[in-house]
This record gives sequence, C-alpha cells and structure tokens, in this order.
Amino acid sequence: MSADPPPQASAAGSPPRPIATLNEGPLHAGLKAWYREPGDRMEVPVAGRQIDIVRGDLLVEVQTSSFASIRRKLEGLVADHRVRLVHPIPVARWIVRVEGEERRVLGRRRSPRKGRLEDVFEELVSLRRLLAHPNLSLELLLTHEEEVRRHEPGRFWRRKGWSVLERRLVDVVGRRLIRDAGDLERLLPPGLPMPFTTADLAERLSIRRGLAQKMTYCLREAGALEALGRSGNAVRYRVAPPPGA
Repeated sequence: MSADPPPQASAAGSPPRPIATLNEGPLHAGLKAWYREPGDRMEVPVAGRQIDIVRGDLLVEVQTSSFASIRRKLEGLVADHRVRLVHPIPVARWIVRVEGEERRVLGRRRSPRKGRLEDVFEELVSLRRLLAHPNLSLELLLTHEEEVRRHEPGRFWRRKGWSVLERRLVDVVGRRLIRDAGDLERLLPPGLPMPFTTADLAERLSIRRGLAQKMTYCLREAGALEALGRSGNAVRYRVAPPPGA
C-alpha cells in the first residue's frame, strides 16, 4: 500500500453538490461530495473503467457495499496506478421509516448498533491478494448515517417486512488512512500478549471470535503478523518483524 500523505479536509462550508451517476445511491453520492477537494476530477474513465475521483495521479474509489464486487476492478488498476479505496463505517445510524411512494415519514429512531474500525475485516478478506500491494491504500470514514426503510408485507421476514430503500450520509466524524502493513498492525489493541491467539484478540477487543479470525487472516496476508505454530487447537501469532530484521 502506498505511503502518500492523507488528503486534507475540504474547506469549511457546504460540500459540493454530488455528481449523480447511473444507479448511484445517496450514500455513495454524499461520500464523494464530502471527499472531493478543489482540483479533483469526477467520474473519469481510466483504463476502460469509470473512476469516482481522480486527484493528480491518485485514483479514488468509494465503496459502500461488498469489497468482492470491486475486487477485479482494483486488480486491474493497481498494476499501473495508485488507488485509494474509501469505505464508510457507520458508528451511529438512524432508522427512518416511511410509507407510500411519496415516502411519508412515520418515525425516526437511533439504532443500538454501532460500527467500529475492526468491522472492515469482514470485507477485507475479499481483497486478501491485494493487501500487500504498494499501490493500494484504504481510507475508513467513520460516519453518521440514515437508513430509510419501507414496509413491504410478505417480504424481508428477518426485518418483519421492512425493506431498506436507501442509506444517506449525515456526517463524517473521523477518518483512518491505512497505507501499509504497519498501519494495519496498529489496529491491534494495546496490551495484547505476544504471542496471542484469536481468542485473546476477541476478548481484548470485545468482538466475535469469527471477526478476530478474519482480522488475523488479513494481517497475515498483509505481512503484519506471522504464525508461530499451535497451542492446543489454537494458532499462536506475533507481530512480524520488519523486513531484514
């Protein structure tokens, strides 16, 4: 992943109007508008692919959904270009319920679910072959969002018939740039024993064991961790020494 400096925040005031594209949702458009800086070019074709933002020689792609759907695009770009993947993590979300085609608001409530930086590893497993590529960087935006839902009887039984119509950006409250294996390593919690297991990591971060396993897997693929063998049924890990050490 590249070692370029993080982009500077846009000047104070209202963000530029989003540039609409075919099938672009409000969240994607809002993030592009927030991330845009003076001099950026929007929706530029590069190597036969449409790029969200071109900033000098840096290509910026905003991805609000699965990383698996953008993997091939990134693989084709990083061979010859510096690429930054921008992804939102909703640390606060409000559920807005509407009805009818006019979307009359029935109510708005805050969801108890809170996102966190470690959630990105649910998606990073799809990019495992690219994690160590020097031309790829990742920027995580901590966001406040609205999720608009409408009741559709007989569908979406897990949400009792409420379908998600769209997501909207309310605010960006933080950002984290990940340029290389060292930046990924710094997502490990302080005080983690060395060596450690995924059980240790899950307990220290208060996350699911499955997410801790994805986290260690991605860190190994990026070269930030190395496996030391097993202790019983658990693999022991340690932070990988710097190259040449």
